[in-house]
Amino acid sequence: MNILIVIPARGGSKGIPYKNVKELNGRPLIYYTIDIARQITSDDNIYVSTDNDNIIKVVEKYGLSIPFKRPEELATDCAGASDVVLHALSFYESRNRKVDVIILLQPTSPFRRELDVKEMIKLYNPSIDMVVSVKEAVSNPYYNSFEENKDGSLIISKGDGKFERRQDAPKTWEFNGSIYIINPNSLRQKGMSGFTCIKKYVMDDYHSVDLDTPFDWKIAELMIKEKLVE
Repeated sequence: MNILIVIPARGGSKGIPYKNVKELNGRPLIYYTIDIARQITSDDNIYVSTDNDNIIKVVEKYGLSIPFKRPEELATDCAGASDVVLHALSFYESRNRKVDVIILLQPTSPFRRELDVKEMIKLYNPSIDMVVSVKEAVSNPYYNSFEENKDGSLIISKGDGKFERRQDAPKTWEFNGSIYIINPNSLRQKGMSGFTCIKKYVMDDYHSVDLDTPFDWKIAELMIKEKLVE
């Protein structure tokens, strides 16, 4: 199987400034993801998609070459993941590289494991659109997620609202933002928002930590200090 790993790391970040190269436990955050990628495939199949010269410098210092810079139009707050990944796919295919599967790894998930990625690859086959990492949803639409009705009163988001215990409600899942195993043909035809055949891979809360805010960062530092993750 010919794998292309895409690591998206644009320069702009409002929640945690310069987070992709900010040091976590003495190492730039993006190094954690590069380490995992290198356990899956060789460097020539790993692409860090960035618009930022400083990120390029930090990544190349780690020995990973970045063959091209992400265009400015794909580095805005409005740019979608599908366009970013398609841009990378197009570049590699234009150089006669066959890509059977794309693995999208976001740098903000430093605690994913090699095992997680390899188990997800085993779940993938060309008949599905994507295998995605998830965790059990914190808010369950059958139990404690609500919407307003036309009168402004809260009503349960899904179902009849008769579950009095969370454990009795159907389990629901949320993407944890860590790992996406993507079918290139599905991506070209539908874009990620159009995927209909998606399989899940469940990760625990510790390894699902996603760094979007300074509070998340503090949690990650505490987890490392307390040796809650390796």
